[in-house]
Amino acid sequence: MNLHLKNPLAVFDLETTGINIVKDRIVEISIVKVMPNGEKEIKTKRVNPTIPIPSESSMIHGIYDEDVKDAPTFKQIAKEIAKFLEGCDLAGFNVLKFDIPMLAEELLRAGVEFDTKNRKIVDSQKIFHMMEPRTLHAAYKFYCDKDLENAHSAEADTLATYEVLDAQVKRYENVEIKDQKTGKTSVPVKNDMQSLHEITSSNMIDFAGRMVYNSEGVAVFNFGKHKNRPVLEVLKKEPGYYDWIINNEFALNTKQKLTEIKLSQFNNK
Repeated sequence: MNLHLKNPLAVFDLETTGINIVKDRIVEISIVKVMPNGEKEIKTKRVNPTIPIPSESSMIHGIYDEDVKDAPTFKQIAKEIAKFLEGCDLAGFNVLKFDIPMLAEELLRAGVEFDTKNRKIVDSQKIFHMMEPRTLHAAYKFYCDKDLENAHSAEADTLATYEVLDAQVKRYENVEIKDQKTGKTSVPVKNDMQSLHEITSSNMIDFAGRMVYNSEGVAVFNFGKHKNRPVLEVLKKEPGYYDWIINNEFALNTKQKLTEIKLSQFNNK
């Protein structure tokens, strides 16, 4: 073991009904407790969430209502989980944004205190993003195995970007991937510009990303109180929203595209 531990380290992961911390529930929890001497103890529990598991979530983690109908509720195992975590530092992948808030919510809902004040928390996703930055320099090294000289000179960056794109097509063409939301497999990268456009820019409406096309091809807002609502529906019910955007500090391109969408309803009559 490479890790130097003073306290037991609980590395854990949750499978849930969704990603809403307040409304969704845990359907499975797995904890690997690593002791300072390297010994490991694993606790994995299926949980009856007491609410239906959406099919799109089941397709990701493979757990369906039938699988947990006889499992204990989280309230029934909350004290056991808290006891297992007692005295442990915590770790996981993306735990700061999701797993710890979700676990804390479930424990508090069950009436069990969960205090992280005296625990060390390590999120391996943050280390990954820190050490493998998503920059052109890092991409050039990864895909082309070259160091980017004169970074941030327009010409050097442009030539490097071309080489990265060329190497990406060579590396990923006809490689099958699985969609984490739907569970469906596809081959997204094909060696033609139309296919590459579709996987990177096809839902774009304005350059600022204030509006996008949803999966049904409908223009929807991508920010604020009306996020994910159809643009025309919002403009019809709240005409003043158009004026608010036009008269405030939004990009000219955004205002132009919004106006085009607004006028389209009259052209289609």
